[in-house]
Amino acid sequence: MVETGTAGRVASAALKILLDEGASAVTMRRVAADAGVTTMATYRHYPNRETLLRAVAEEAFAELGRKWGRRGGRAFRGRFFGLFDDFLDFALGKPNLYAFLITDRREGARSFPEQADSPAFAPVVEVVEQGMREGVLRRDDPVEVALALTMPVLGLVQLYLGGRFSLSEKDFRALCRRTVERILDGLHA
Repeated sequence: MVETGTAGRVASAALKILLDEGASAVTMRRVAADAGVTTMATYRHYPNRETLLRAVAEEAFAELGRKWGRRGGRAFRGRFFGLFDDFLDFALGKPNLYAFLITDRREGARSFPEQADSPAFAPVVEVVEQGMREGVLRRDDPVEVALALTMPVLGLVQLYLGGRFSLSEKDFRALCRRTVERILDGLHA
């Protein structure tokens, strides 16, 4: 977490609990104990659990935005699959955070079409726009094309995390890549 002092310790403790056990395990008392502060100190910085979790979510999305898209080169396909790998690293490596940020219902969560400016989704839209400018992708609504490219992988990830695939992670990643390549082949200009 970026914040320092008591507020930062509280948010960091909440994030650690969320990563290890999921959002349902995050309680103000538990966070206070893990942060080494009183429960009242926690409430001074975050008036309720929802506010604390919203702060954790915003920082987690911002962190994803800072890290995503650094690999893959400059060409459309390389950049796109760099983001694709970043997403799978996140979803499979931090499944509790993935569930909280992407699939759990929570107040204040971005929703379509506002999600296009999300620190996690905006880089995908940007790469899709690049693909359209370069003539690799047919001109269309970039946000909707980004959705068309990403939603099948989100669905596959949900099934994988739910134990519905008996594939190794390596084989599952390959399946996701083949799925997206099939979609891209259908979108070529």
